[in-house]
Amino acid sequence: MGDFGLAALMAVIWDTMLSPGDARRLTAGQMARDDHGVLFFLDRAKTGRAAAGTLTKWSEAILSAYRKNLGLEFLDDAPLFWTPGSKPGAKGGRRWRSQPYTKPLAEKHFRKVRAELYGAAEGRQLADMRRSGAVEGTAGGASPTETSNKMANTIAASSRLQKTYTPVNVASVRSFDEARARGSEKLREQKPTKSVIGPGGKVS
Repeated sequence: MGDFGLAALMAVIWDTMLSPGDARRLTAGQMARDDHGVLFFLDRAKTGRAAAGTLTKWSEAILSAYRKNLGLEFLDDAPLFWTPGSKPGAKGGRRWRSQPYTKPLAEKHFRKVRAELYGAAEGRQLADMRRSGAVEGTAGGASPTETSNKMANTIAASSRLQKTYTPVNVASVRSFDEARARGSEKLREQKPTKSVIGPGGKVS
C-alpha cells in the first residue's frame, strides 16, 4: 500500500513490544547493536523505566529497507517513522507533506491497512501487539521477571520505585525473545481443528 513508515513501525512494535507511543518516538540515536542484532534503548514515557527494545532479523530487515527507501540520513534526535505524504493526482488536489507519525495519523493509517486485510468489522489495535507478545512469551516459558523486563513495566512482583530505577537487563530481554519464539511455535501447533461428528454422535 506504499506506507513504508507504517510497515516499519508495525514491525518494530511487534518485536520490541513497546507501546505504540514509545515506538513512534524512537530515533536513530537510540539504536544500538549487540551480538544478536539491533536494539533500542529508551525510557518508557508512561513509567519512566529504562527499556531495551530488541528486534528480530525480520523486523530489522523491514526497518533497514524502509530507511534505504527514504534515502535520508537521520539525525540522532529525529523521529524514525514518517508518513508517506502524497502528490496531486491527475485531477489535482492537495499535496500532503511527509511528517513524523503522530497517534492520530498512526491509528488512521493502521485502520486502512486493517480494513484492507480483514474487513471493516475488524477491531484490533496497534496496542494489542503487546498482549499478543506476552501470550507468546508466557506459552514459551518466560518468567514474570523476563516478561517485566521485556515490557518495561511492573508485572514482576517488586517495588515499583525499584523497578523504575533498576537498569534494563538486556540478557533477560533476549531470554524473553527466545521464549516468545518457542511460544509462538507452540501456539501455532495448538490451533484447534474442525471437529467432525461421525456415526453415533462420536466426535473426531
